[in-house]
Amino acid sequence: MLGQAASLALLSALSPTALLVVAVYLGSARPRETALCYLAGAVSMSLILAVVFVVVLRYAGLSLPRNHVARSDVQLGLGLLLVAAAVVVAVRKPKQPDPAKARQGIVSRMIARPTPPTAFVVGVIIFGPSLTFLAALQVIATAKAGVGLTLVAVAIVVVITVLLVWLPLVLYLVAPGPTTRCLTDFNGWLGAQATKLIVAVLIVVGAIMIGVGAYGLAIGK
Repeated sequence: MLGQAASLALLSALSPTALLVVAVYLGSARPRETALCYLAGAVSMSLILAVVFVVVLRYAGLSLPRNHVARSDVQLGLGLLLVAAAVVVAVRKPKQPDPAKARQGIVSRMIARPTPPTAFVVGVIIFGPSLTFLAALQVIATAKAGVGLTLVAVAIVVVITVLLVWLPLVLYLVAPGPTTRCLTDFNGWLGAQATKLIVAVLIVVGAIMIGVGAYGLAIGK
C-alpha cells in the first residue's frame, strides 16, 4: 500500500506550475518567507484534502472485503478520468507557460506581486484537488490498514506531493546562487515540455488505475 501510494504521489508531484511559482517566489524580495508561506499553503490544502478524502472513502466502507466491486469501480473510474484528461490536455492548443500566469485572474496578480500572505493563498489554490493526487489517496483509503499506518501513509503522500515546493526551498537555503541559476535554466526547459509532462503523468497514472481496477473486478477482490 505504501509503495503504490508513494509512487502515485511522486507522479502527482510532477507539477510544472508548482515549480514555476516557487522559482518566482525564490527570486522575490523576501524569498525565504514567501516560499515558506507558499509551502505552508500547499501542505495545508493537501493535508485537508487527504484527510477528508480518506475519511469519506473509509466511511463508505470501500476498504472492506465485501465492497471489492465498488472499490474496483472507483479505481477504474479514476483511471478513465485521468486518461480522458490526458487526451483533453494533448489536443488542447498549447500555450507557453508563464509563471506570472499560472492561474488567471486574482491568482496571477498575487503571483506577479509576491508577498508571504498571498503566497500562502496561492499554495492553497494551486494544490487544490487533482485527479493524480486523489488516485494516490484512494490507495490508502481502500487499503485494509489500521489508523496508525493510514496516518503515516497520508503524511508520506502529502510530503511527496509538495516535493517541488520544499525541495527547491531546501536547496535555496543551502546554496542560494546555484539553486537560483539552476531553477532559471530548468524552468526554460520545463516551460517548453510542460504539456508533454502533464500528458505523460496523466496517462501513466490512469493506466495504473485502470489496470488495478480491472484486475480487481476480474479476480473479485
